[in-house]
Amino acid sequence: MRRRLLLGLAAALPAASRARGQEAWTAATEYPEGAMPAEGLVRLAAAARPLAITPRFDAPEGVRSAAMPRAVAEGRFAIGDAFAGALGGQDPVFLLSSLPFLATTAAEARRLLEAARPAYAAALARQGVTLLHATPWPPTGIWSRRPIATPEDLKGRRVRSYDAGGTATFRRLGAEAELLSFQDVAARLGAGTLDAVLSSGDGGAGRRLWEHLPHFAEIGYAMPVSLTFAQPARLAALSAEARGALEAVARRTEEDLWTLLATREAANQARMRQNGVTIAQPTPALAAALREAGTAAVAEWEARAGEAGKEVLARYRA
Repeated sequence: MRRRLLLGLAAALPAASRARGQEAWTAATEYPEGAMPAEGLVRLAAAARPLAITPRFDAPEGVRSAAMPRAVAEGRFAIGDAFAGALGGQDPVFLLSSLPFLATTAAEARRLLEAARPAYAAALARQGVTLLHATPWPPTGIWSRRPIATPEDLKGRRVRSYDAGGTATFRRLGAEAELLSFQDVAARLGAGTLDAVLSSGDGGAGRRLWEHLPHFAEIGYAMPVSLTFAQPARLAALSAEARGALEAVARRTEEDLWTLLATREAANQARMRQNGVTIAQPTPALAAALREAGTAAVAEWEARAGEAGKEVLARYRA
């Protein structure tokens, strides 16, 4: 299948473009090399040849997820990746995949993605970019300096969250939760101004969080997605055949990432344990408190998202 897509893309690129050298495209993400979104860009670039796509990691030009759609729309990058929850200030639909305890297994996360895909594509189009594919993340947990085993352990803790729902959820439990880009986490940990980080083992392992946070609570908070999108002008410059081939490669990349997800969590945990991280399940009291706080966050999201959000949830829950 991959070979057919490659051959199709090669054949679809105009001969004149190949002769003079196709303009290179840059694909950017704020995440480090090896994290799931970065892996998606690497695989997309490899499969899209001879179209030249160069992945760039760690927020090139200082562009974080929240600013990535604009950067791509303006042509600073041809392709961008953004954590969906970071775009929640632009449209509430982007918060959907990271709503607490809504989708906590790979099957649920995939079903939620399919229910939300048209809404994601439409919301990104309003930002001036075109959706290519989504990237699934392993389950979100809590990295911390000291163990978090009870609701009381969260009170007063300075916790990094990755979206508005997470901020509200942890504040309800008495934490001093703050929405931060993943790029800003390392500096805050080094300065000692964070006690805990809401993140998957994947993103956390990629940033070596164990150097500051040797405890990880497997709370099963969410399985969010990142979104990869392209500048419409770049896509329009391709022939119809080349664009179709690129879109097929993007779909295949997403399928590959879901396959990778099946083994990713175990690999991340093995790496974490090798570096001294203690991995623990939440106590019943902590799990219950988190779910209660999360339920309130979901209800707030439904009120904010209105009928459009309710329609997506209805498709997911059907």
